[in-house]
Amino acid sequence: MKGYVVCVYEKINDQEVLKKYAVKAKDAVDKFKGKFLVRGGNNVTTEGKEFIRTVVIEFESFEITKNFFYSEEYQAAHAILGDSVIRNHQIIEGA
Repeated sequence: MKGYVVCVYEKINDQEVLKKYAVKAKDAVDKFKGKFLVRGGNNVTTEGKEFIRTVVIEFESFEITKNFFYSEEYQAAHAILGDSVIRNHQIIEGA
């Protein structure tokens, strides 16, 4: 089954830091052959808490998704963020 990273941002304190993170994170996504399904864009909150940005990345399997997140490449990107964002991040197995 495919695996997904779902990340919703509550607050972005520094857009420049986010841009630096995004460049490095995309290198890790590419290495693990991930595909961005959602990357920002317009949204309408129809129920629950409003988030300002959503990212969904698809990988070939749940295991590959976990390997991506815990990889040296992604963790280096993740370290760039520091406390510049408040977000909720999940690794999810597809149906």
